[in-house]
Amino acid sequence: MAKGDRCNFCGRGRGDVKLLLSGIDAFICDDCACRANDVILETKRLERNAAGVISMKDIPSPRAIKEFLDCYVIGQEDAKRYLSVSVYNHYKRLTQNVTDDVEIEKSNIIMVGATGTGKTLLARTIARLLNVPFAVVDATVLTEAGYVGEDIESILSRLLQVADYDVKQAERGIVFIDEIDKIARKGDNPSITRDVSGEGVQQGLLKLLEGSIVNVPPQGGRKHPEQKLVAVDTKNILFICGGAFDGIERHISQRMNTQVVGYTAIRNTLHIDRTDMLQYIQPQDLKSFGLIPEIIGRLPVLTYLRPLDRDALRRILSEPKNSIVRQYRKLFEMDRIELTITDDALDYIVDKAIEYKLGARGLRSITEDILIDAMYEYPSSGNSVLVVDKQYAQAKLEKSKTFFLAAAV
Repeated sequence: MAKGDRCNFCGRGRGDVKLLLSGIDAFICDDCACRANDVILETKRLERNAAGVISMKDIPSPRAIKEFLDCYVIGQEDAKRYLSVSVYNHYKRLTQNVTDDVEIEKSNIIMVGATGTGKTLLARTIARLLNVPFAVVDATVLTEAGYVGEDIESILSRLLQVADYDVKQAERGIVFIDEIDKIARKGDNPSITRDVSGEGVQQGLLKLLEGSIVNVPPQGGRKHPEQKLVAVDTKNILFICGGAFDGIERHISQRMNTQVVGYTAIRNTLHIDRTDMLQYIQPQDLKSFGLIPEIIGRLPVLTYLRPLDRDALRRILSEPKNSIVRQYRKLFEMDRIELTITDDALDYIVDKAIEYKLGARGLRSITEDILIDAMYEYPSSGNSVLVVDKQYAQAKLEKSKTFFLAAAV
């Protein structure tokens, strides 16, 4: 190989790459050429977006959106389909030229699933693909105007911040409202205290979800009362809501058991999968849980996330592009240490996550407890190889505080 037969961008030689393109006193490999092409396409898309223009050819198809989600999120096929179609239709609404009486209405979506099943992960992952402003807000901090907490308009303040205070950009963005179930009505019985973070917040969300012009304090409301309000039209903002709705299975069971009586009722219950009642969720179950009918009507697309079984947890550990194992390998690689986690160690981590009932979030905490000693000692030890097998993982976890706390439970 000649001395100059190396990529001028990454420095790899001709034998290290599939293709090395030559120019005038310069070389570029196929990987760097693809990356340069991606940068050029992204720059052009950003320029069109800055001008407020979105072309149909820039819109990824629902199948392409789902395939992108498949690279980062394991399982949850139904939720990914609903989310892909909703985002795709949102893009199409932004390119719509209203020349007749047909105007496409937006379809806000609500996702229901137990904690640790991937609701927030789906929202954050799809933000990687989008060319519109994307903001994630938490409904637990929202209260009625005049009470301690954040006003409803703070949702749009977050979106404005993401859009660098470009109102036109923000008006075609997407907002993910997490923990939407925390603003459910606390009950139908009257109380001496006011439910300032329940039904009142739902009433305030109505105008945002349906579409209206809202005066938004760009820096947050109460800390800067002298600031000039910004008018934001929410007509083209897509809202995606997610919540665990803990205990809603009871409402689903009551509804399904009281639909019919007699022999037919007994026969129908034989086909019900009682281990996953969320798959039978209907809008009336959300109403029974505490969401008002008006807000349910403004969230027409309802989907659910299945609980994660052992196989899904095992795949989450190693398959996604940003899997937990790959993240820790990258951390050790930065210290020039090669990390290897055996299959029996991964199975052990999954078994403990199921035993502790921690879900997908528990996988990382258990892995952290197993590797914490190595991450402390190896950077200064001079060792370049770390192999984690079941015996190593079991020994490290049994002496950690997580093991004793879980055993006590």
